[in-house]
Amino acid sequence: MATVIFYEKPGCINNTRQKKLLVAAGHEVIAKNLLTEVWRADRLRAFFSVLPVRDWFNYSAPAIKHGEIEPDKLTETAALALMLETPLLIRRPLMQVGDNVMAGFDTQAVDIWIGLAESEANPDLESCPRSVTESRCGHD
Repeated sequence: MATVIFYEKPGCINNTRQKKLLVAAGHEVIAKNLLTEVWRADRLRAFFSVLPVRDWFNYSAPAIKHGEIEPDKLTETAALALMLETPLLIRRPLMQVGDNVMAGFDTQAVDIWIGLAESEANPDLESCPRSVTESRCGHD
């Protein structure tokens, strides 16, 4: 199985569920704090591969929820600059296995990439399950 470097926001419920799913599939997970990691634009850009800029973002981030940032209107350069300044904007998790990287946790894509154990039918492991009034996950 794979060793997955897993960049997360500590305390995020979905990141915890995602790591458990990886471990259940036999993978080793090395968790790192996405928010305190020292990112360079080129390194961060690699995680997004062919995704459109709008799919690089964490839509639970307050600046996006409040309309302060509109991902659809950003260039790659502007998006990366904002993410380097405010890592909470970065879609998570970011995962790395060897030289291969991925942003987000689409269970089908992860299964094809490194394999997942049988699990609940298509769980949504990217949208924050907390209500807007709670503050521990992507809301802060």
